Amino acid sequence: MNHRNRSIAERRRDLKARNFPTAQQEAEKPTPPSRYDGPESAYRLAFNDTDFLLREDLRPVRMQLELLKPELVQQEQKIESTIVIFGSARIVPTDVAQRLVADARSSSNETAQRMAQTHLAMARYYDEARLFAQLVTEKSREFATPIYVVTGGGPGIMEAGNRGAHEVGGRSIGLNIVLPHEQAPNPYITPELCFQFHYFGLRKMHFLMRSIGLVCFPGGFGTLDEMFEALTLIQTGKCRRRPVLLFGRDFWTKLVNFDLLVETGMISPMDLELFRFVETAQEAWDVLEAHYGFSPREDAKGDYASEI
Repeated sequence: MNHRNRSIAERRRDLKARNFPTAQQEAEKPTPPSRYDGPESAYRLAFNDTDFLLREDLRPVRMQLELLKPELVQQEQKIESTIVIFGSARIVPTDVAQRLVADARSSSNETAQRMAQTHLAMARYYDEARLFAQLVTEKSREFATPIYVVTGGGPGIMEAGNRGAHEVGGRSIGLNIVLPHEQAPNPYITPELCFQFHYFGLRKMHFLMRSIGLVCFPGGFGTLDEMFEALTLIQTGKCRRRPVLLFGRDFWTKLVNFDLLVETGMISPMDLELFRFVETAQEAWDVLEAHYGFSPREDAKGDYASEI
């Protein structure tokens, strides 16, 4: 269309029009066959060249992308405040544990029976994590700033957290990690909030960036790593203080001799106030509710969370 024949309204739209095509448009632009199409060619756009992006020298760029992608997506999805659930991938729900016990009994294998009974004893934590996620999701639904459950995205306690939110019609976040052995995301994460990480450090940073509380269920090395990094950041003032709840006093006090750390001067007595023990989902929610004074009418500005 001739420029002179365009309407004033059409020409006014030019005031806000892009002056250059987007990167996506450039990447998707069809090109005729060329001798520069082959894998040995350097002609591909840098941001559309996977081989280039995966070079060792491009690690800083990949780390920045891994920081930015979850951040920008959560901004777009209006995620402002989260509760993080840490815990073992090996803890199963009660019904699964009961089947393991029944199978072990039928085999007459004493070792299998002991292991199955342990699974059954630990299964209560799966059920409590599931219930806790339901409480967080349901009770914060009408808040000016709803609170979203975040997990590591895998099985076990992580699955329980995402499952609880899903079962009451809520959204939840999964921060999965690429591991040498295959680990697929559990099926209860909201798809647009399911992320995959290569770098453990950036994944742990995202756990904390929007969190208003951390809930630690029994777990192994991974859970301990996540819990102690969070406690260290709070202890040293690198991030603001927030409730850290350890589910199962008996488990945690057998695993970690906190009193010995105080007695030997490794931590101060005040450091024991950085966390507290809880036993049930309701108790955990009550602690958070008392700490923040949750009310659907409060927090009009949506400022529960603060970035680290």
